[in-house]
Amino acid sequence: MKKAIYSILFINLSLSAFAQIPTGYYDNANGTGYALKTQLHEIIKANHTDRTYNGLKDLYKSTDPKNGFRDKYYENDDTVLDIYSENPTGRDPYNYIPGDNLGAGQEGGGYNREHLVPQSFFDEYKTNPMRTDAFHVWPTDGKVNGWRSNFAFGNVVNRNSASPCNSGATNTPCKSLNGTTKGKYITNNSITVVEPIDEFKGDIARALLYFSTRYEDMMPDFYRTTRSNSKVMFDGSTNKAFSDEFLNQLITWHVQDPVSQRELDINDLIYNYQGNRNPYIDNPDYVQRIWGTLSSTDFDYQDRTDISVINTNNQSVIVELKNNNKKIQQVSVYNLNGQLVQQEQNHNNSEKMEIKILTKGVYVIKVVGNGLEINRKVIIK
Repeated sequence: MKKAIYSILFINLSLSAFAQIPTGYYDNANGTGYALKTQLHEIIKANHTDRTYNGLKDLYKSTDPKNGFRDKYYENDDTVLDIYSENPTGRDPYNYIPGDNLGAGQEGGGYNREHLVPQSFFDEYKTNPMRTDAFHVWPTDGKVNGWRSNFAFGNVVNRNSASPCNSGATNTPCKSLNGTTKGKYITNNSITVVEPIDEFKGDIARALLYFSTRYEDMMPDFYRTTRSNSKVMFDGSTNKAFSDEFLNQLITWHVQDPVSQRELDINDLIYNYQGNRNPYIDNPDYVQRIWGTLSSTDFDYQDRTDISVINTNNQSVIVELKNNNKKIQQVSVYNLNGQLVQQEQNHNNSEKMEIKILTKGVYVIKVVGNGLEINRKVIIK
């Protein structure tokens, strides 16, 4: 690789430029706070077609070039993109061919359809269209899905000390083959949660925020009738929907892990499949406009050694590759509302890139490449 510094000029961009949002789709989303959330609810409910549960299997197998449920982003081998087995920085422990038999005998033994918001949270009140909604029903390893059961997603205490899960995942904290961890919630030892790998935390957060918006009028009834362990994520309200600590966690994940190309593709795929979109993928700033803004000190970023991100304190950031087996393909800059404000492709295959950021503020630097995706926070003074 060329050891050159590649300067990137500041470019004002909108994330929506990379997604196929129908003209006028969000024209009625002009409020703030919970009024905006209700406007989004009406928009994404209006043309949502309830598809069949079996139809999800065909969706996962689709050969559509925008099928983000197949791996076009890491190994690029078109296998099932499973959040419980994908290893963003190395070889996957196992893979599934779309159409493989669904199963759950052992890890790597088969995949099935996982509800990110467990069915047990809503099915005592009403089953459809939540059961078939592709925005929160994803193909995942059946065994790890079983380990997750109906527990909430959350940050696990002592995650780094987790050992491989036994057959029943009773030896918590324990982890799957890609590092997905089951254990006690970091702020409440009486709650069991499952923590996905950093790569998919933002994806999951935006899926859960979508669910609370699409079904906001039913959230109180779900909460009232459920006995699901996932109930701890929610507060029973129509508007806020989530408990304070879980809402803060989801927004943190949303900011830490900005919208990926996979999510943009899935958004377009599902729009063509069931007729609605995830507004938090199309317009990530809606999250802050509805639920409020995090302080720049509220979050940290995954520590990976493949990339060094150095703030020069001179309105620039140096991104340097530390692993010769990897390659930087693209660098993106996001503000704390999740909006893409700057992006550049690494056409010269440089292993060191200088990013010029001329406006003061706190930003998320997202580096994507062959076998890597890393997010770091920087402050431009």
